Amino acid sequence: MVGEDRVTMSGTELRRVHVIRQVMDKRLTQVKAGALLGLTTRQVRRLLARVRHEGDRGLVHRARGRPSNRRIAEPVKAKILRLYTPRYGDFGPTLAAEKLAERHGIVISDETLRVWLHAQGIAHFQRRKRPHRVWRARKAHVGELIRLDGSHHDWFEGRGPRCVLMAYSDDASSRVFARFYEYEGTWPAMESFTRYVQRYGIPLAVYTDKHTTSRSPAEPTIEEQLRGAAPTSRFGRALGELGVELIPAHSPQAKGRVERLVKTFQDRLIKEMRLAGVATLDEANRFLEDSLPVYNRRFAVQPAQATDLHRPIPAGCQLEAILCIKTAREVRNDHTVAHHGRLYQIDDRLGSRTVLVVERRDGSIQLMAGATPLRYHEIDSRPVRVENLAQPGRRRRRPPKPAATHPWRKAILRQTEQRVAATTT
Repeated sequence: MVGEDRVTMSGTELRRVHVIRQVMDKRLTQVKAGALLGLTTRQVRRLLARVRHEGDRGLVHRARGRPSNRRIAEPVKAKILRLYTPRYGDFGPTLAAEKLAERHGIVISDETLRVWLHAQGIAHFQRRKRPHRVWRARKAHVGELIRLDGSHHDWFEGRGPRCVLMAYSDDASSRVFARFYEYEGTWPAMESFTRYVQRYGIPLAVYTDKHTTSRSPAEPTIEEQLRGAAPTSRFGRALGELGVELIPAHSPQAKGRVERLVKTFQDRLIKEMRLAGVATLDEANRFLEDSLPVYNRRFAVQPAQATDLHRPIPAGCQLEAILCIKTAREVRNDHTVAHHGRLYQIDDRLGSRTVLVVERRDGSIQLMAGATPLRYHEIDSRPVRVENLAQPGRRRRRPPKPAATHPWRKAILRQTEQRVAATTT
């Protein structure tokens, strides 16, 4: 109440006052008033009695201004706020409420905690207005489209080296798979995709950005121009061999769902790893193995269709032979191939001047002629020509000087004598 003659009412209470006054003036029946207010006739009669006895003030809720019977005790509230400030000061109310329940056994609503924090002058995660964009419906089946993104971030908050999170998210179900790597490149993409396929199967398509890992920056060769094809990255070539379509996104907003997933991980995952003391890549990947199933059970959604479109790995298919780096090299006349500063001697006979150098994740090298592996061995150093060898302690021989009576010299002496005789006469 604001004053003796003024009463603060909600919109619902003001509506009730108006209808009850109509009943008191005999303009509405109790049955009609109950239908308008969503009340029974017995409740309408009770409201009429209150208004007759107390006036319009009788329709104000009886609990207004009183503390709730289910309120959290002040000592518990003080304890929660004491825990929040030093340990969870940069946590949002939702994550902080989860950690209070997990680590301290204190169950509290995230909205209640949000209200308390606002009262303390702490405002978290005020939503900003975003530009309107066309919403894209999710795919209907699991495995129909996988969103992939690499996130460079200080994931260990200075406790360890900066690294990259390779995150996979199924478009239909939002199921997440992720791994940490030292950098974003071809090998991390292939290694993480191998792990994904071994766990879930081969998807139909992968949706990613235009990083050089998925889109080659090279100019098209003459053969590619004649075929009307664009240059393919090594990762794109491997996906093509597995029958997976690689779809490049033309803007970060186009793959907004996986971008928002990474942003969520940069908030929640970082803080959870801080609480667990994670400081290395191995520890972080083990932490993901334990925490991602919990995350997926909580946040994954039910796809529109139950059919899973992931394909099993074909019988006899070796992922290591596909998810690897393949480079074409010219064979020299001496049946050697140069690759990354090393020289390899091919022991088999060839019918082509080009071979394929296959590099696998374990560092092994294989030379291939089409689909046929070749026998070869590495040459430590090329043989040096004998004439180029320097012999220390031995002086270089000078060429022999012709004698004065040498026929070559006789002609020169005769010409010299004739010129001298001509000048003296």
